Amino acid sequence: MSYEFDFASTLAAWPQFLDGAWLTIQLSFPATLLGFVIGTLCAIGRRGRIGWIARACGAYVEVVRNTPLLVQIFLVFFGLATLGWKVSAFTAALVSLVINVGAYSCEIMRAGMDSIHKGQVEAAECLGLSRRQVYWHVILRPAMEKVYPALTSQFVLLMLASSITSQISVEELTAVAARVQSDTFRPFEAYILVAVAYLALSLLMRAGLWAFGQLIFTRRRRLGAQGAGR
Repeated sequence: MSYEFDFASTLAAWPQFLDGAWLTIQLSFPATLLGFVIGTLCAIGRRGRIGWIARACGAYVEVVRNTPLLVQIFLVFFGLATLGWKVSAFTAALVSLVINVGAYSCEIMRAGMDSIHKGQVEAAECLGLSRRQVYWHVILRPAMEKVYPALTSQFVLLMLASSITSQISVEELTAVAARVQSDTFRPFEAYILVAVAYLALSLLMRAGLWAFGQLIFTRRRRLGAQGAGR
């Protein structure tokens, strides 16, 4: 049995793949930002002294982390429509991704915050820093710096998981590949191209997040420079 690759017809659909890649970025970028904000707030809530907030944040994390993303997307898309709130497929996909990555970001950030020694907090309080200053300078920023590699991996996984939104007809990369292969009858070539596209997006996203980390974490940049000089 032999198979002859023919990418000509598939490559001719490059404008469609480009549109799909752009929609994937439009889903991933805001979901990353909003999910991180929600996750950080939930991490603060879970570590706080207000019981009902801690329990609510914990319930949110456990429910999201123990249910499939596809089910969450269906719940948002079809559930809201059943309740009379009709939203577009793109909006439902974005909301679902934000909810999903928010729960994972919460646990990552909570682990980072728990790693901060209590002595550092007590020392900052003795210096007269306000509660807000202590949280920002002593807990939040150092915690984020410690778990930044884990956050980066989670955000890349989010971008890859956005392919599932094709199940509700969001025209991202995977949906485009499905349409192209049905038009060209070249499924192998279509999905090879989309795999290469996802790989390129992953590498670009990792590079961008690495550059952002170097920009905002001066200590990480300084330690990296010292390590390179040895």
